[in-house]
Amino acid sequence: MDTSQAGPQDVAAAAGRSWRRHSAEFKSRVIDLARQPGTSVAAVALANDLNANMLRRWVHEAAASGGASKAAAPSVAPTLASFVQLPMRAPEPHSVLDAQPAPPAERQPADITIEIHRSGTTVHAKLPMDDRSAAWLREVLG
Repeated sequence: MDTSQAGPQDVAAAAGRSWRRHSAEFKSRVIDLARQPGTSVAAVALANDLNANMLRRWVHEAAASGGASKAAAPSVAPTLASFVQLPMRAPEPHSVLDAQPAPPAERQPADITIEIHRSGTTVHAKLPMDDRSAAWLREVLG
């Protein structure tokens, strides 16, 4: 209805809207259906020609008041994860080796060769793969 051109009779007609009344048995049945595991409240509402928000309100009110349909619903209480202490063993002592461990080998960074073509000029560069070379490349190519 376009309310910009509504007359007094139209406002009175809208105010005299009638609401559907549902029996307690019907409400109990749809609440039980909505509480079934894996069931969508919206799907139950749609199948029974109801507004999903209204059915959610009915379910919430039934749960808050401890309605009769609460017994049909499986009680699923949220479980919080608790601390589980695991048994720990004392660390075993390491055996002492007579030989000295070999010093870690120093790895030389690998070299990369780059060829850059700009404005008819070609630049060849052989660079170690390290942070300084990466910064230089970002500056040159950026």
